[in-house]
Amino acid sequence: QVQLVESGGGLVQPGGSLRLSCAASGITFSVYAMNWYRQAPGNARELVATITSSGSTNYVDSVKDRFTVSRDNAKNTVYLQMNSLKPEDTAVYTCKAEYRAMHRTYWGQGTQVTVSS
Repeated sequence: QVQLVESGGGLVQPGGSLRLSCAASGITFSVYAMNWYRQAPGNARELVATITSSGSTNYVDSVKDRFTVSRDNAKNTVYLQMNSLKPEDTAVYTCKAEYRAMHRTYWGQGTQVTVSS
């Protein structure tokens, strides 16, 4: 079966860094676009970053120049490097695999990121 497993979340001070990972299994990872979403309490879920199957990336304005999304197709893993973290980055971060041509979408379970002093 398909599994997306996130890791790397935790508590970090403002200005710190974290790297999230999302390991996929059960899919042909290389053909999927991979997305990172986040949701803070009381807020709607927000698309943070996308990396396509060809490696093109896109970011929400609030994280540009601070976050970097990358993928390693050999490891079936997508990463989100988060630098200069702010308290407003606190949220549950979840990865999504999307293969539009086949109408397939899969979600991970999420990992908590807390930015606080």
